[in-house]
Amino acid sequence: MRIIELPSYEQISRAAADAIAYQLRRKPDSVLGLCTGTTPLGAYELLGEMCRAGQADFSRVTTFNLDEYCGLEASSPDSYHSFMHANLFSKINIDPANTHLPSCEGEAAAQAACDAYERAIEQAGGIDLQLLGIGGNGHIGFNEPSDVISDITHVVRLTESTIKANSRLFGGEEAKVPRTAVTMGVGTILRACRIVLICGAGKYEILQKAAAGPITPQVPASLLRLHPDCTVWCERQAHKM
Repeated sequence: MRIIELPSYEQISRAAADAIAYQLRRKPDSVLGLCTGTTPLGAYELLGEMCRAGQADFSRVTTFNLDEYCGLEASSPDSYHSFMHANLFSKINIDPANTHLPSCEGEAAAQAACDAYERAIEQAGGIDLQLLGIGGNGHIGFNEPSDVISDITHVVRLTESTIKANSRLFGGEEAKVPRTAVTMGVGTILRACRIVLICGAGKYEILQKAAAGPITPQVPASLLRLHPDCTVWCERQAHKM
């Protein structure tokens, strides 16, 4: 895990956007793994600007998102499908047929949907570059602290800390946050050729645990240290080791 400290959120956003644009220049038909949340918003805005300026071309790109809530239809304004359309896909020249998010509209069919998602990633040739954020409890995707490592896409029950943190996206009402989600497994993430993690202010303590503490599924982000090409861009106040 290589940690690069930058002075501001704007600069970590620029670093992530530049890494993705560079990946597309190297391989125009790249497969990108994407994340949601507030941290990647700056990078997504910059990618939209770069696409409009002819500096990034998504016309041959395929994307796979990390996760989605169970019980929400793709058309729900609270779904990650809607989030990605509003914050990235509508701003770039990507073919909607080449964008993929896990489907979890009902837990009864969730396992089949998880298996299908893994097959789709494999059939696409695997993920070339995976963009990640880090949760306050160290989760990556919705892989929560646990005693075991979940290798492939699976359904997970969210922790109360994650529900509380994500309630800001549901008008601040924790009761509206779904209790389960489907997420790529840690193994799926680690099989990406390259991983980029961006870490904003306020995540110093958990980043320290992930970067310097034991490698353990109790801090899922610590498992990224097992990857041969993982770069972390963090704000200065988020990283003081």
